[in-house]
Amino acid sequence: MIFARFMAIYGHKFKSCFETENELRLAKREWALSLEGYGEAELVAAVNRCKETTAWMPSIAEFIEILRDINGDFGLPGVRDAYAEACLHAEHPTRHQWSHPAVYHAGRATGWFMLRGEEESKALPAFGYHYDVICRRVRGGEALDQPVAPALEDKQANTVADFIQRFSTEHALAPEEGATLLYYLTLPQGSRIRKRLQAQAQQKLDQQGRAIRLPDVVG
Repeated sequence: MIFARFMAIYGHKFKSCFETENELRLAKREWALSLEGYGEAELVAAVNRCKETTAWMPSIAEFIEILRDINGDFGLPGVRDAYAEACLHAEHPTRHQWSHPAVYHAGRATGWFMLRGEEESKALPAFGYHYDVICRRVRGGEALDQPVAPALEDKQANTVADFIQRFSTEHALAPEEGATLLYYLTLPQGSRIRKRLQAQAQQKLDQQGRAIRLPDVVG
């Protein structure tokens, strides 16, 4: 439906976008995948907006932006805004009132540690992939669970946080650095990911020539 409308609206401009039938076929497939979950009424409204505002056929990204502008895209923020929100609240994700549950679930799927510690060049594509998958589920009608903060005080978490703070002070570590190095203490004891992150943190200190031995347990 969309491409038939675009052909009628843009005429030779539309035809000039595709040199071969194969290019047109691939484009139709990519558009169909990208717009999965949107209803016919939403697509018609977006095409009508294109007719009124664009002289050339829009790209997929431009068309999705128009869809979001028209109907709010189910309340889903853009991927950049969602990524920024996930990074900002990755330290305590259950304490934050998320703009949309999809942002929380994408952050959890990506990994809060990655969002806190990895460069954007690595973390953003990973987050973008999970966010896109979850957004498709939302557009398909799935209701996501809201993240719920623990009803009772998590004394173990407080104990770990207090220990990290004391350890950082005793070893002249900046609070952010100490929290990053000792993040593994918040993970299940004996787990492979905990051991791996501890080894990586210790290696980082050793390479810097700092005589600090990281603890195996809180104590």
